[in-house]
Amino acid sequence: MIRLVIRETLSNEGYEIEEAENGEEAVLKVKNSNFDLVIMDIRMPKVDGMEALRDIRRMNPSLPVVMITAHGSSNIAMEAIREGAYDYFTKPFDVAEIRIVIKRVMEKMRLVKQIEQLEAQLLQENPFENIIGTSPKMQEVFSLMKKVMTNDVTVLICGESGTGKELVARAIHYHSYRARKPFVTVSCVAIPETLLESEMFGHEKGAFTGAHQMKLGKFELAQEGSLFLDEIGDMPLNLQAKLLRVIQERELERVGGTRTIKVDIRLIAASNEDLAECVKNGTFREDLYFRINVLPIYLPPLRERKDDIPILTTCFIKHYNQKLGKYVARVSEDTQRIMMEYSWPGNVRELENVIQRAIIQSTGEIITPDLLPPNIHAEPTLPDITTVAGDLSVPMPERLQAINNKYEEQMIREALKKANYRRQETANILGISRKSLHNKMEKYKLFNS
Repeated sequence: MIRLVIRETLSNEGYEIEEAENGEEAVLKVKNSNFDLVIMDIRMPKVDGMEALRDIRRMNPSLPVVMITAHGSSNIAMEAIREGAYDYFTKPFDVAEIRIVIKRVMEKMRLVKQIEQLEAQLLQENPFENIIGTSPKMQEVFSLMKKVMTNDVTVLICGESGTGKELVARAIHYHSYRARKPFVTVSCVAIPETLLESEMFGHEKGAFTGAHQMKLGKFELAQEGSLFLDEIGDMPLNLQAKLLRVIQERELERVGGTRTIKVDIRLIAASNEDLAECVKNGTFREDLYFRINVLPIYLPPLRERKDDIPILTTCFIKHYNQKLGKYVARVSEDTQRIMMEYSWPGNVRELENVIQRAIIQSTGEIITPDLLPPNIHAEPTLPDITTVAGDLSVPMPERLQAINNKYEEQMIREALKKANYRRQETANILGISRKSLHNKMEKYKLFNS
């Protein structure tokens, strides 16, 4: 009787229906055919619904299964959900409810298939398989990347932290004629200023205290390949002058050396600063800027291409399922809504970290809002001074420091928003140096939060 009602209801909605007499037949039909949805009773002859559900999940983890349970069997229904059922009905059920739930399931599956088709299309049309995006802004990025693949021009990649600048640099290198040669990176902000010159250009034995042997610099290590200078805007002015000479003359001298060494490399530079603004501020050489700004590629922040969040999320779920040996199917609708409303100051890197964390913590197949970090749900608020000050269990200096830290973090967040997350402009607003801002952002984990 129930099968008859469901068959007529869904047939009238235009769905194609195939029936099974028992759980064993249902499992066999799923094994031999392709279905978009299974509706199955918990109580069935030969093989009961729970066992059939487990068999179906093993054969086809992405196939949604909706269970039918008797009134008062909520524990069994929740067990079915834990085993991977998409949803359940309780007998007696409302026909209108069936229509609504099935329509929602089918729409969700349509979106999943659409994302899978987009991924397949990206792999065919875009050789940069690790850089995902279907938004118009990302299509512009792909178009520029394809143009620079086939020539040897210097490339400047601009964009905020976490947008994937190094991924773009690697993709350009490995799809160029230099692909079989080294790809070498230099982080201009991570290496102390006193060591940066030696790291880039190398040094001779005895060039300075501690130079016990000759060392090749990054330029020589990248010979005939590509050298990626990350955060070039943080390079000291005196080194900018030496870098300019190497770019112009295609030769260098090691620190403490006199011999001229020819270099043949492709230079790819990246910055999360507006280098044109840095030139105006006197922190970046104008002649060097024009030298490296031959073909700039701008990577948009995630908040400017939120249409890419669903496909990025799907890719990260697949990646970390494989890496962590888990099975998470998707994010819930509420989770998706929260993620779409969030500003993502840490960009794609932050999104990846959030998905990785959620998969590690998950015990089911759906990422629910409670698995998202607290800051994703709402922007942080200033502390209640009365509450903090009244906590007599903590010494007053520590209480004052806690209040100061909270206010400082909030001031930096607000300045970042006001400056559209440009660090040099943020530092100017706050009246601190760019290096100090970088250190404070690390302290409060503002790159990935």
